[in-house]
Amino acid sequence: MKKKETQNRRKFIGQAAAAIGGLMIVPRHVLGGKNAFGVPFKAPSDIINLGVIGTGKQAKGLANSFLLTGECRINAISEVYKAKADQMLGRIKDIYEKNEALGKSAEIAVYNDYRELLSRKDIDAVVIATPDHQHAVMAVKAAQAGKDIYCEKPLSLTVKEGRAMVNATRKYNRVFQTGSMQRSWPEFRQTAELVRNGYIGEIKHIKVNVGKPPVKYNLPAETIPEGLDWDLWLGPNEPVAFNAELAPPITKDVFPNWRLYREFGGGMVTDWGAHMFDIVQWALDMDSSGPMSVTPPDGNETKFLTFKYKNGITVSHETWEWNNAIHFIGTEGEIKVQRKKLVTDPAELATRVIDEKEKHAYKSENHYKDFLQAMRSRSRPICDVETGHRTASMCNIANIAYQLGRPLAWNPEKELFKNDAEASALLGRKMRGEWAIKL
Repeated sequence: MKKKETQNRRKFIGQAAAAIGGLMIVPRHVLGGKNAFGVPFKAPSDIINLGVIGTGKQAKGLANSFLLTGECRINAISEVYKAKADQMLGRIKDIYEKNEALGKSAEIAVYNDYRELLSRKDIDAVVIATPDHQHAVMAVKAAQAGKDIYCEKPLSLTVKEGRAMVNATRKYNRVFQTGSMQRSWPEFRQTAELVRNGYIGEIKHIKVNVGKPPVKYNLPAETIPEGLDWDLWLGPNEPVAFNAELAPPITKDVFPNWRLYREFGGGMVTDWGAHMFDIVQWALDMDSSGPMSVTPPDGNETKFLTFKYKNGITVSHETWEWNNAIHFIGTEGEIKVQRKKLVTDPAELATRVIDEKEKHAYKSENHYKDFLQAMRSRSRPICDVETGHRTASMCNIANIAYQLGRPLAWNPEKELFKNDAEASALLGRKMRGEWAIKL
């Protein structure tokens, strides 16, 4: 064999060995198969990069739900309370160790100010899981930064903030999913389709039991804990004294009570109402509109706060035997629905298969995968920003009626109260300097 041929042969063998060696160390997720959770691996190029803003109790569940899809990773988090950021990193690390396709948890960036997270080019979308008073500013800035958005419900603290979120989403062509995940649950989709197809006849009245409206913030001052940036927690809000009910330590695994105070949330009317009034809107096919009036209880004829739609259907906010639930009353039957529970009259409607030729609601079986798929297809997900805004608006005008104690005529097209300047002034709020957005 000639010397040159020998050299070429050795070169070929060396290259082949290198190639084989390279194949042997390719990560499993490139070669197919399933991860530790039984989810098929996706190629690295198909993995969506998320940033999580707010890492408290709600965010912990969201991180699990998104990462367990096997379709995304978390590249960065933003949190104003260091202990909660550290806790979230620990949770993500546990998941990453079971799914090598997601990368290394040590590489996840942590920011105190979410605006730094938004400046990163490698973030495709953000998950906003902060108190309600921060949602609008964060979502608008995220849209401006070119990020798609998953934002927890209730969407906004005021009607005008919700509209600003819709406008920014449309202006910057973003995909936006509201965290009203009940729309991806079968008992609520069945309810919506039964109502839309007239299975209980003409709807006459709907009862919604979701708890009380908010009160003005009235908690005593406490020492701000180490590691909490209280000014950033307040964000667009005027300064108030810190109290641990607003931002509890990680030793208390509870949903914080900021939601009970008007400055930060809408009480249970928006907290649970953003779930249950949402299903009312969905079932009535009113996702782009809303009621025409809202009347608070007066101790006489009106025992419970009551909405009225243009078609005459009324919806009351009242206590009945099921908590956090809805009772649809029709001319030919009734539906009672609660999480994981559906009771109908006639009874067979609960399992009735809706024919393919009948009216159907958007079908999603996983709220988080639905968002990721909408990102890939650049389509609107099951609970688009406009949908979330309309539900939040229904809750917000209820709270305004409670606060003022008088009936209000509402124009859902113009999103204004009729002939009531005082009520209309409560549709927005003043925001602090650098956090202000156009309302």
